[in-house]
Order: sequence, then structure tokens, then C-alpha cells
Amino acid sequence: MFEKESLEKIKQLEEKYEKKVEKLTQKYPERKKLFKSTSEYEIKRLYSPLDLSDMDYEKDLGFPGMYPFTRGVQPTMYRGRFWTMRQYAGFGTAEESNKRYKYLLSQGQMGLSVAFDLPTQIGYDSDDPIAEGEVGKVGVAIDSLKDMEVLFDGIPLDKVSTSMTINSTAAILLAMYIAVAEKQGVPQEKLSGTIQNDILKEYIARGTYIFPPQPSMRIITNIFEYCSKNMPKWNPISISGYHIREAGSTAVQEVAFTLADAIAYVETAIKAGLDPNVFGKRLSFFFAAHNNFLEEIAKFRAARRLWARIMKERFNVTEESAMRLRFHTQTGGSTLTAQQPLNNIIRVTIQALAAVLGGTQSLHTNSYDEALGLPTEESVMIALRTQQIIAYESGVANTVDPLAGSFAIESMTNEIERRAKEYIQKIDEMGGMVKAIEMGYIQKEIHESAYKAQLAVENGEEVIVGVNKFQIEETIDQKKVLKVDPELEEKQKQKLKKLREKRDNEKVKKTLQKVKEVAGTNENLMPYIIEAVKAYATVGEISNALREVFGEYTETVII
Repeated sequence: MFEKESLEKIKQLEEKYEKKVEKLTQKYPERKKLFKSTSEYEIKRLYSPLDLSDMDYEKDLGFPGMYPFTRGVQPTMYRGRFWTMRQYAGFGTAEESNKRYKYLLSQGQMGLSVAFDLPTQIGYDSDDPIAEGEVGKVGVAIDSLKDMEVLFDGIPLDKVSTSMTINSTAAILLAMYIAVAEKQGVPQEKLSGTIQNDILKEYIARGTYIFPPQPSMRIITNIFEYCSKNMPKWNPISISGYHIREAGSTAVQEVAFTLADAIAYVETAIKAGLDPNVFGKRLSFFFAAHNNFLEEIAKFRAARRLWARIMKERFNVTEESAMRLRFHTQTGGSTLTAQQPLNNIIRVTIQALAAVLGGTQSLHTNSYDEALGLPTEESVMIALRTQQIIAYESGVANTVDPLAGSFAIESMTNEIERRAKEYIQKIDEMGGMVKAIEMGYIQKEIHESAYKAQLAVENGEEVIVGVNKFQIEETIDQKKVLKVDPELEEKQKQKLKKLREKRDNEKVKKTLQKVKEVAGTNENLMPYIIEAVKAYATVGEISNALREVFGEYTETVII
């Protein structure tokens, strides 16, 4: 990018600068801290063209909407349309969540993002003894198609994009969404949205798995195949680095482990006979945005470039649209503090701005009170308004990739890509991501990073405002903290009891038996799960039918 003579002159000037700095820091020393990224590479005092001497503009940067997509997946990015503004929501019963969705849509939200409660996520009905005390707590309780009908009542599914954070039971919830749309008169081919459906990161970071890795990968491939034939606007997976980061990984690990998961999914789909030039166009990703502003921007750019190269060079993909890394971002829930919670508004703003400058396609901003409880309508409004102010008032969306060419940003982008590639190579040598997970390698790497980060906070090396510095005495008004009414659990159980009394239980039994039979073959499960859902078989009943065939996964113990 720079002529040899120019670099030599810059080198001489930099040497003069360093001599001046040396004298100055004798009198005014720099802060006594190690300047490093979350991924532990050094943050230099100064970046210059010397740090980019090997960079090839066309090969490494290029233009927006063109390979290797470092500068964005669309030619005009936000000049054409803003990112989709989503707010992750869902709590209690379907009735309560439906009201929240309608409120958010009325305030300018562009798409829905559904949070499911823990029993729904791991395939148990609300009246199962295992679900006691967890119904509707971290998301909405969905037991059957009846609940899904209420959840989307009055919301036209051909006009909104819906993202569903669901993994081990993704096939069942997608089937329910298809059935609800059918009842609204909306054909599958018109549905747009995403199911997370990323089971590998569950074994790594989150734990809401049911089945062992191999049958889980089979279900994911079935969903890929079904969506590619019937749902051209639907993203059948959102490969998630968010939960990996929230579990304590560094930015580099977030990129590396997310893309290693994606490689495993692509390889599995290819073995099943699917064309990466086709299904590659519908792959989507999900990343976190944390507080290290410059590193986060560089992380998104590095991930985009690295994935384009993986698809082109590793999988011989020729369709450029199948090389694009399209991603949703959520601001970092783990960065929110219960102390001085209003400070979280500033944290979320910084993180959201990093996501936009990094070129996200969709964004969720956390509410400032989430470290205390479920977000209130007021806090959700502020979170949504944060996105709208960035979009309409800040000016950062007026030009594409405005920080491109920054010596610091480009150097960090290169460094993150290089280090992520090293991780991916190591995982390849282990036999791939599934093997690395089964060996406990990925989990151990994240645990070590999380431990180091916590230690840095505890010894004061890293400052968390209001937590280990600038503390104040404060009391939290518990009346302002939104909590789920414990009576909602009993209401949900009663609804489930009435459903089982009124439905055609003989039909339910037949559809569940068919699901079980097909699970033991290589046939695609999706059509049979859809039939079971339409008969009002529950999430727990369908999951149990699959448990009988696939068994349950026991986590590898990591020491």
C-alpha cells in the first residue's frame, strides 16, 4: 500500500518521535499498566504505515460488498438501509410476551427476537418436575403450538423478521413457527428470520443441549436441507460467538471458535450432499460487542475477511454471496453491572457504536437494568432509542466503513485474523471442532481466559467503574425491578392440562411414534416434527421421543 521510499522516510520520522517520547516519559511517565487487548496482544503506543507495510489493498481490504468483504457485505451498507433493530424479549407466558412485542414494534423496532425459558430450551414441558421454578423466568414458556399461536397473535409473520434463540429444540420451535404462519395464511417461502440452531456452542459455553453431538448435527443438517428447499428467506442457523464471549473468551477466541463451529457445520452439510454455494448464502452469525472499542470494531472486520477466505479457499465456494459473513450483534450482557446500573447505558452505547462501525446487519442493545432483573418497559425504550440515535443522529451511518485505513484498526484486524487462524489450525490438527469439544480443549481455553480476566479485575489491573473503582453507597429500589409473577407458572401448567384434555391424543401418539421411527433412519425429520406440532404434541413429548432414540449427552469433565 505504501512505496518503499515513503516507508523509509516514515521510519526515520518515527525514530525521531520515539526519542522525543523517551525524554518526555522520563518527566511525565505513562500510566503504570500493561497496554494490551482482551486477547493479550500488545496495544502499541503509536501505529503508522510501517505496521501495514505488507498490506495489499485489493487482497486484504477491497471494496464494500466485494471479496474479501473486510469493509462490509453490502456495497452501500447503511446508506441503503439501517441495520435491523431488534430487542431480545420474552418472559412469563405467551400472553405477556405478545404484549411486549407489540409495544416494541409500536416504538420502531424492526424485527422480533424471541427469548425462550429454560425448560423450552432443553425440551421439558412446564408441568415436568424438572421445570419447577424455571417456567417463564429467562424467557417465554412455549409448550405447544397453542402457546405459539398466542405469542404471535396479531403480528403478521409475512411482514416481520423473527429471530429465535433456540438450539437443541430448534427443529420443534421452527415447526411451530411454520404452523402458526400457515394458520395466518402465510406460506413458508415468505417467512424471513433466523433460528439460532447452533448446538456446538452449547457444549462449549451455554449447556442447553439434549442429545450427543452426532445426532445433534444430524438434526441441524435436516433443518438446513428443509429450509433450502422450502424457506428461501430463512436463515437456518445463527452461528454464535456471543455465548462463547459471554462465557469468558477473548475477542480472538470468539472469532476462532465461532468460525471453527461454522467449518464443522459446513463440512457436515457437504457430507449430507448439500451445496455450500446454495446453503452458504443463508448462514448467519451472532457476535458480542464488548467495551474495548477499537478491538471490537477490528474483530468484526477480521471475522468477515477470514470467513470469506475459508469459504473460497477451503470449501471452493464460487458464489460470492455464499462467502459473506452476515451477522447479528448483541451488546455484552456480562459487562453490565448491578452497581450504579445507569452506567450501563454508556457501556451499551459504546458497544452498539462498535457494532455499527464494524458493519453489523442487525443489533440488540441490552437494557441498563438487566444485571438486576428482567428489563422494564422504560429501560427497553432507552436501549432501543440508543440504536435510533446512533442511526439517525450520529452520522456514522452516512459513509461505509468509516474507520478503514486507520493504522490502529487495520493492524488490529490483521492481528486478530492471524491469531484466529492459528487456533483454527490447532483445532484442525485435533480432528475438527467436534473432537476438540469432546476432548474439552475449547472449554479449557475459555475457562483460562475467564479466570485471567476475573483476576485482572480483582487485583485492580482492569478497572470496572463502580465495581472496583469509583464506588458509591447506593440502594436499589426493588419495586422498580421487573420480576415474573410466580403464579404464571401455575397458569401455564393449567393451560397445558386443558390442552391435553381437548386435543386428539390418539393422533398425537401416532405422530410421536412416526418421529421416533424416522429418527432411527437417515430420512429428514422436519416434515414429521411439523406433523406432530400440528397435532399439538408438546415440546417435551417430541423431545422425549427423540431422547429414546438419540440418548442424552453427558458433559466432558474439565480439570
